Amino acid sequence: MSSPSDQTRRTIILTAFATAVHASAPRSAAAEEDGPGSDLRPQKADLLVFAEGDQAGEVIKPQDLKPGGPPVRAWPKDPKTSVVRKGSRLNEVVIVKLDPAELDDDTRPRSADGIVAYSAICSHAGCPITAWVKAAQGEKDVLKCVCHNSEFDPRQSAQVVFGPAPRRLAALPLAMVDGALTVAGTFVGKAGAQQGG
Repeated sequence: MSSPSDQTRRTIILTAFATAVHASAPRSAAAEEDGPGSDLRPQKADLLVFAEGDQAGEVIKPQDLKPGGPPVRAWPKDPKTSVVRKGSRLNEVVIVKLDPAELDDDTRPRSADGIVAYSAICSHAGCPITAWVKAAQGEKDVLKCVCHNSEFDPRQSAQVVFGPAPRRLAALPLAMVDGALTVAGTFVGKAGAQQGG
């Protein structure tokens, strides 16, 4: 038989546990705030907006990008509903402005005046692509996942040039419409990490 102080202690512990579980649970209200369509993959005609920094949520224009990098992180945004498609981390892309003459024959048609976009999620373990560095082999800057050091060449359809990543990053075709970058089609390739063992 337990004493009243044991009952009180048990009640306090259970209440604290329930509060902690509730606080750590995903918030469906936050997802609802994003609006319908926020988790859809990028769609044709979506605009691209800054994902971070002082300009977060603002439409990206070509003059916002420095030639030769560094890349900018972006989300697609539905131009009709103004819903930013940030409901899935697989929707985030990195955009970099390169010399169109440096792009290979597969990459050039998906670019908009040398501006290319790729999934911001590494194809190896799903870590974010966060670095723009000199390639481990060569002199050009490349996209890098610092989790396991995979490097991707944005001039060659983001093919793997170093590290354990099993495949290139998914490419997002771009177009220029009224001076703004827009999505010209769905991802070419699979966004995100490989599945299974």
